[in-house]
Amino acid sequence: MKISNRKRVLVTGGAGFLGSHLCERLLRDGSDVLCIDNLYSGTKDNIEHLLSNPRFEFQRHDVTFPVYLEVDEIYNLACPASPVHYQRDPVQTTKTSVHGSINMLGLAKRTGARIFQASTSEVYGDPEVHPQTEDYWGRVNPIGVRSCYDEGKRCAETLFFDYNRQHGLEIKVARIFNTYGPRMHPNDGRVVSNFIVQALQGNDITIYGDGLQTRSFCYVDDLIEGFVRLMSSPADLTGPINLGNPSEFTIRELAEAVLELVGGSSSLVFRPLPHDDPMQRQPNISMAKQHLDWTPEIPLREGLKKTISYFRNL
Repeated sequence: MKISNRKRVLVTGGAGFLGSHLCERLLRDGSDVLCIDNLYSGTKDNIEHLLSNPRFEFQRHDVTFPVYLEVDEIYNLACPASPVHYQRDPVQTTKTSVHGSINMLGLAKRTGARIFQASTSEVYGDPEVHPQTEDYWGRVNPIGVRSCYDEGKRCAETLFFDYNRQHGLEIKVARIFNTYGPRMHPNDGRVVSNFIVQALQGNDITIYGDGLQTRSFCYVDDLIEGFVRLMSSPADLTGPINLGNPSEFTIRELAEAVLELVGGSSSLVFRPLPHDDPMQRQPNISMAKQHLDWTPEIPLREGLKKTISYFRNL
């Protein structure tokens, strides 16, 4: 028998960059939070400040194996999300997306929990449609070095929608665009953390390609707000729904902003563009605006200042 009226929420990948911020938010909102993570790319440092909270519990566990719990909601964030981490063990990356989704969907089916999938803008691949809308099917290389992540997440979406149709599960699928903020891994190979770490160390800032490829950068607090709003939305709003900042910047503009905010004497250096790296990535967030009343609020420079401050203190 459930004694407390508090929601019991499971966050897989909860010791990661996004997961730790989500755990914080859920605790602040009054939920009991169980965080599971195998610490492949996450770290207990991200959740150390939460361990003393009696409503927070951490369990080291790999989602490719079943877990037996009683929960009301599941946020499935487990999967390395940066090329450095997901390409280190690509087979395990695919298994995390596919087997992990099957295990979490099975748990949701047994407990009647509503379940959220952290999908990605990478399902759009190198897009022919710009900006990307949710009805665009994508242009993804199924056999490239990034495919373990891209196709793994695409298959996870398939599983979520089939469980919804076949078993009536309440699902929520968010497609996450570039997000940055405190607790990013300093060596994850993502462009924001790369530029900040290089600038703080006084090294040259490495730009791949000509720097004219574009990205859209969403601050982590804005993204987590989108997660919570999507999870609490009506059952028939399954998604997929884009969550990201529609303001588009070139990689060179980002590098120049980081240089200005950090100071120092770093220079920009250019290297060949990695294989399958998309030239454009920008979300159309009309659905999120209409159905969630959600739009990012934190400007890039403000978010970069907070992120730079975090890395200075590491």
